[in-house]
This record gives sequence, structure tokens and C-alpha cells, in this order.
Amino acid sequence: MLTKRASLKLATALAALMVVGTAQAAEKLRLLTWADYVPKDVMEQFTKETGIEVEVTLSNNEEMISKLRATQGAGFDLVQPSQDRIAGPQAEFGIYKPLDLSKIKSDLFIASMLEATKKNTTVEGKVYGVPHIWGTDGLIVNTKAAPKVADYNDLCDAALAGKTSFRAKRPALIAFAFANGMDPFASYKDPKAYAAMMDKVGAKLAECKKTVKFFWDGKDQLLNALRSGEVVAAMAWDTGGWKLNSENADIKFIAPKSGALGWVDTFAIPAKGRNDDAAYKWINFNMKPEIAAKVAASAGNFTASNGADKLMQGKLKDQFAESFPKAAIDNIKWYPAVPAGIEEIEGKVLDRLKAGS
Repeated sequence: MLTKRASLKLATALAALMVVGTAQAAEKLRLLTWADYVPKDVMEQFTKETGIEVEVTLSNNEEMISKLRATQGAGFDLVQPSQDRIAGPQAEFGIYKPLDLSKIKSDLFIASMLEATKKNTTVEGKVYGVPHIWGTDGLIVNTKAAPKVADYNDLCDAALAGKTSFRAKRPALIAFAFANGMDPFASYKDPKAYAAMMDKVGAKLAECKKTVKFFWDGKDQLLNALRSGEVVAAMAWDTGGWKLNSENADIKFIAPKSGALGWVDTFAIPAKGRNDDAAYKWINFNMKPEIAAKVAASAGNFTASNGADKLMQGKLKDQFAESFPKAAIDNIKWYPAVPAGIEEIEGKVLDRLKAGS
């Protein structure tokens, strides 16, 4: 039987082990992010410098929100939703926690992009997101096989029947609205008008469905179809177009006449994240120009890091310049924050589209 002194020593030792075990468990960053945003060498360098391991789960906007809703903001320490997917879900579901901006090195960011993103992710005076990677949705076109494609409506051209594609997701609704003379962002605050507009766009896409090869889902599926010539024009991200252009000069990313759709992927902290300290360290580490340049090269897009552009390789700079002359840049339609209820309206239209009704 243990003496009181031995029992006290044992209890003290167990308590110490529990503290050590808790500290060790905390030295992990659970990151929910997009494909290609965490190059292996960047992750290894971060772990070497900080001792914090990074556990990566790949996702997209819809899944990020779904996962956080299901857990009330638990399961991850840092997430990377697009900036338009923060204010609405936060107001409706409370899945993020306010950022402590004093722990973020603001001088590492492009000032204008940081301020714009902070504004778009502010809810009740508190900021919930800072920018990381930005890019656009537009058109990937085999200019030899489909030389006349210049806007989203051209994907519905009967002359290209069976050889075009887009995703059955909200960007397609937004893009085709602009291409048909509507301004969806201006109607965000009027749900009734927005629903009527989306019904019109849905009808347009239902007609277009007769000519598309498939609604693409995975990036590899689309890129392989464009490589083989199965698809000659598609609505997709600029990074995919630039990747294919590196392989085939005839395939280019084109900013549509009605405007490319601009997005910014952010850093945000879930409401029940367990390791905020590691999250802030990862944010600041990733925004260092030399690290940001590596991430941008992996992702194929540009970064909100101040000075990273000077470290980028020449090919991506050249492709960007060809796809985006000044007029095209000025015509980018940047996604604003999505108000609560808007995605429910869009979801019903998309469900009908995918069901074929």
C-alpha cells in the first residue's frame, strides 16, 4: 500500500505527464485548405523552424462550411475559405472566431488587399479573415479548335456541342448572369429579385446543358479532357489554363468580355480551434515573400504577400500579362461577401439544373 508521501509523488508525476502530453498534443496545426497550397518543402521548413507538425485536409468552400457547421467550428485550427464565404456563414452559424490582428504581421501583406479583405470579412466590428492566394474564374480555350470563344455564353454555341464544360456550382450562375447583362452582386440584398434573376440564369444553363460534354467536378478530370481535345472550351480557374498553356501553346486562359470573376482565399480561425498560436505562426510564416513565392508557384496563382511577386518565376508572369491586359484587370468582378440565404436560392437552381428539370 502506498504511503501518503509516495501517493503525493505519484500524483505529481502523473499531473506532470498530463501537462507534457497536452503540450505535445497542442504542437500540431490542423489545417483545412485547398490543393497545392501546402508544398511539402514549405511544410517541412515550418516544422523544422517551429516544431509544429502540420496535418493537412484538402477541401473546397462548400465542404469547409459544411464541416464547420457540423461541428460548430471544431476539428481544425486554421481554414482557408474564400473571402466571400466568411461574413455570411459567420453571421448565420458562428463558425469562426475573431482574429487577433496584433498577432499578424501586417507589413507582410499587400496593404490594399489586406484592408479590402478585412473589410469584406468584418462582422459586428470584428475581423475574421486575412488574404492569402487570389485568382480568377474565366475561360480555358483551345484557341485553334475554338477560336471564337470570348465569353461564357459561347460555351453554349451549338457549333461546339459536346465539347464544352463548366461546373454546376455558384460561379457558373454568377458568370452567366453577368454575360447576359445582369448584375447579381447588386441584387444580393434583395432576395426576391435575386431569386428571379437566378431562375432566368438557371433557364439559360438548362438550355446550355444540351451542348456541354459534362459538368466538371475535379480539376484533373477537366484538364485531361482539355489535353485530349475531348473538351475545347470551359469555364475554369486561371491556374488550370496557365498549366495547360505550359504544355500546349494553343490552350490559353482568357478573361471573358463580361469579366473574369475574382476571388481571394483567406486565413480564418474556426470557432473551436485548439491551437491559435500555431495558426498565427503559420499565417506569418506563409506570408514571408520567399515562402509565399513557393506557395504561389505550387498553386499557380498570385499571393497577397508583399514582395513575393519579385521572386516569382518568369513563365507565370508572362502568362498573367497575356491573359490580363489592363482592361481585363479593370473588368474583374470581385466576389463580395455572400449574405445569408443567397446560397440557398442558388442551391435550388443548381439542384434543378443537375436533375435536368
